[in-house]
Amino acid sequence: MKISVLGCGRWGSFIAWYQATVLKNEVLSWGPEGDYSYEVLKTTGKNEYVTLDKSITLTCDLGKAVTKSDIIIISISAQGLRGFMQRVTQYPVKDKIFVLCMKGIEESTGKRLSEVLIESGVEKHKIAVWVGPGHIQAFTQGIPNCMIIDSYSDDLKKYIADSFKSNLIRFYYGSDIIGSEIGAAAKNVLGIAAGVLDGSGYVSLKGPLMARGAYEVGKLINAMGGKFSSAYGLAHLGDYETTLFSEYSHNRRYGEMMAHGAKFEKLAEGVMTAKAMKELGDKYGIELPITNAVYEACFLSHPFEGGNGAKTCMEIILKLFDRETKSEF
Repeated sequence: MKISVLGCGRWGSFIAWYQATVLKNEVLSWGPEGDYSYEVLKTTGKNEYVTLDKSITLTCDLGKAVTKSDIIIISISAQGLRGFMQRVTQYPVKDKIFVLCMKGIEESTGKRLSEVLIESGVEKHKIAVWVGPGHIQAFTQGIPNCMIIDSYSDDLKKYIADSFKSNLIRFYYGSDIIGSEIGAAAKNVLGIAAGVLDGSGYVSLKGPLMARGAYEVGKLINAMGGKFSSAYGLAHLGDYETTLFSEYSHNRRYGEMMAHGAKFEKLAEGVMTAKAMKELGDKYGIELPITNAVYEACFLSHPFEGGNGAKTCMEIILKLFDRETKSEF
């Protein structure tokens, strides 16, 4: 297969590595000229996560990247997708298959990322999403995991999942693209909450966080037209270990450092996703107490000022205990 991977950061570089090294596909890896991640790979052929196979073509020529391959995998910051697609669709991509290996909700519109592609001119039956648990550091050590391929097209999701499977990644066919996308994005918000609990010494609250978090995410998915049960699948609950507990999780680390009054400088998609989810909750009339607490901690509490991050964050979290008693379900 001819595969182009757009984005050569953490996940983008891993996907290129996986496609070339494990699946033996013909891979072209694109990154913007001058971008730190791209320049590191161009100069050294590796980064802190992977060493690129010599068969991989590394380029900063976007036209070459989107025209030379049959399948285009995108792995960039979620909030930059719409602007990026304006560049991509300047080239002849009508017959291309697009796979989104990224997790988020567009903050300015509340749209799922597949919806952003559709609004950018990509036909919906040519769009798939690749989500679910897994850390690059584990994959490159040969430790396997399970992930999801979902799509508006049954034929496409089966084709992608069957083509991309290996002994390293066991793929399942998704059955709810709304639930797969919202669940995958929302787990990053729960990751920030978990980090706050870690940083504040309230680790035992992670159990309730997992149970109540999945429940509120399921309610939002259902209100948006998806299946409530999708919150308990691989895209959301299945990704909790890698997001709520792992040392490799950017979102958990962001929350942990926020509780210490310090800022984590790497990308944590859960920050803007919390804002988008809060607005979706308001739009659909769904109560999202944990999401709203993360939103308040990230945007309203100024936890990085004065070194009182743990106190500030926990005051927000503990407000949840003041809510009236209700039935669990």
